[in-house]
Amino acid sequence: MLIDAIKRVLEPEFTVVGTFSDGQALLNEVSQLNPDVAIIDIGMPGIDGLTTGVRLKKQLPGIRLVYLTMDQDVDTAMEAFRIGASAYVIKTSAVSELVTALRTVSWGGFYTSPALNQKSLVTPIYNSASKKKPYKPTPRQREVLKLVVEGYTMNEIATSLGITPRTVQFHKYTMMQELEVNSTAELIKYGIRHSLI
Repeated sequence: MLIDAIKRVLEPEFTVVGTFSDGQALLNEVSQLNPDVAIIDIGMPGIDGLTTGVRLKKQLPGIRLVYLTMDQDVDTAMEAFRIGASAYVIKTSAVSELVTALRTVSWGGFYTSPALNQKSLVTPIYNSASKKKPYKPTPRQREVLKLVVEGYTMNEIATSLGITPRTVQFHKYTMMQELEVNSTAELIKYGIRHSLI
């Protein structure tokens, strides 16, 4: 019931590519589904959520982990971020908080429920973020950027590359976030200046 409820909340804005009742089932299918984000519970049956997260990161290093859990223990949240989580959301929070977390994560940011003592979490999260390697666009992002520079619309780029407009938008705004630019014009200038296309 919870999975169905979450799916209904997310689907107007996000594409839900699969749902699973335990960690092992997720691990068995994740490589084939290749999701951008995985929403995981800490207390899943079988393999716990933290172990599942570690294994997911090994299979798909670029996947973003969002923990949705009843566990409000700060140490557990810290461990989740240590293994590579991008968000930690408490189940008792408003449903809209999960949507906010996913938007933040999609832009490359981090999110923690206000119900937790965020001061205890901010330092390790941002220290981890500050240590990341210099940004290098993926081959797909370079393709998207090239077509943006050439003046194609989101729909035209999607058709040209055989992907959805939403995926094009995701790649575009991921690049903007990573390159710290605020407009399409700045993105184009950056791409030309740094020979990214």
